[in-house]
Amino acid sequence: MKQKLLGGLAMVAAIAVLYVFSMPSYRQGEPSIAGRRAPDFTIATDGKQFHLSDLRGKVVVLDFWASWCPPCVEEASSMNALQQRISTQGGTVLGISWDDDPAAYQKFLQEHGVNFPTYRDDNRKIGTNYGTVMIPEVYLISRDGRIARKIVGPQDWTSPELTAALDALLRSN
Repeated sequence: MKQKLLGGLAMVAAIAVLYVFSMPSYRQGEPSIAGRRAPDFTIATDGKQFHLSDLRGKVVVLDFWASWCPPCVEEASSMNALQQRISTQGGTVLGISWDDDPAAYQKFLQEHGVNFPTYRDDNRKIGTNYGTVMIPEVYLISRDGRIARKIVGPQDWTSPELTAALDALLRSN
């Protein structure tokens, strides 16, 4: 009888943990970072340097992803649709890939028709600086370079909730 009771309690505890982690409020990030200045970073590619701060004045959807991440693959088409929608309104998706293998990274970009700027950060230095520990993870950054929201896990970037959040950021000065 004691084993059945302990087994039942363990099952209830496991379900409770799964429920908490699947709640949208958990997956929609850490409100404590809202308003913080987005850490600037530099990426060197093709002999040129790019800084996040070069995008000041735009709304930036900073997306940490990798080709080997099934949820990242799952949301690739909605990220492309998001880029297409916000690029004419002063916004951009900026991808930071955690791919170690340059060939796998390039193959992913071609196969999924990635239409937004993306860079490989194989040492994960940028993600670590942001506090990213799992992917996909996105930071919505306002025009003045402040983090508006952190979103953990795969999303449908064409959903009404995310469309409304991004439209609000795009309308702000």
